[in-house]
Amino acid sequence: MEEEAISKSAAVTACTAMALLYVAILHAPTLILRLPPPPSFNSFMIRRFIGAAVSSVLSLLICTLILPIRSKEASILFDVYGIRVDHIWQAVVLPVSLTCLMYAGSLVLKALLLVDWWRERVSRGEELSYEYIQGSLQGFVDSIISVASNVSAWRNYVVAPLTEELVFRACMIPLLLCGGFKPYTAIRLCPIFFSLAHLNHLMEFYSKQNFSLIKTFMVVGLQLGYTVIFGSYASFLYVRTGHLLAPVVAHIFCNFMGLPKLFSRRSGMVSVAFVAGMVGFLWLLFPMTHPDLYNDRSDSCKCWHGYCSWN
Repeated sequence: MEEEAISKSAAVTACTAMALLYVAILHAPTLILRLPPPPSFNSFMIRRFIGAAVSSVLSLLICTLILPIRSKEASILFDVYGIRVDHIWQAVVLPVSLTCLMYAGSLVLKALLLVDWWRERVSRGEELSYEYIQGSLQGFVDSIISVASNVSAWRNYVVAPLTEELVFRACMIPLLLCGGFKPYTAIRLCPIFFSLAHLNHLMEFYSKQNFSLIKTFMVVGLQLGYTVIFGSYASFLYVRTGHLLAPVVAHIFCNFMGLPKLFSRRSGMVSVAFVAGMVGFLWLLFPMTHPDLYNDRSDSCKCWHGYCSWN
């Protein structure tokens, strides 16, 4: 890396432009190119997938041009973006385990529902036979195949996590750190750009809420609050680990689980589990994201993420 860095205003401007570009390209087929509406929901989502992929590639190219990296150091470009093939199991298992603690209430509720279902089977005198196990396994395989062919599942578990983390973490955080922002400041700034990109759902929510501004702003406010919290957490994972896979798997898991369950009328154990899980999450947040767990060495490295010197 060269000694000079980009200015803070240039870094913020580039990040804002990338956030707007991400949204603009998603809507470009109908608003800019004036293409006819897609004939089906699947066609609409495939068009969105292509737009998200294009915007991600453009953002990577923009960062490559802006970041002051010497040509002879181009081999570290993937490392700058956190795209790595080392320490993969740590980048998958540890962030998912940590994120699970935030969903302790949700997991306990699912366990209680499973116990109730099993008790109902026992009360009906149904036994755990070989035929039942075989049927359950077949049903599980069928559900996996169904999810794999579901375009909404591809959006929630593949396209959105990959493209959003590439743009809003891998591209923006190196720019902000290179611009002179401290790691904690970059962690706070990235969710703002992340939330800005989600404002494109405003009109969609407005129509769904029967054109009620109050309901629309309540829904949008809730979504923006959630994106700010998750964006901060994903940025924290990226800065601490220097591994793009860490926020990607956390993003996939959060999309799968939805909002955490804070309480349930069926049992107070859900609230107790949620509080205990959050205490455990805060207690393990720094130890489970320690840079030494995700890197062979933490001295004199060439990362942009600052994990070599960030205590």
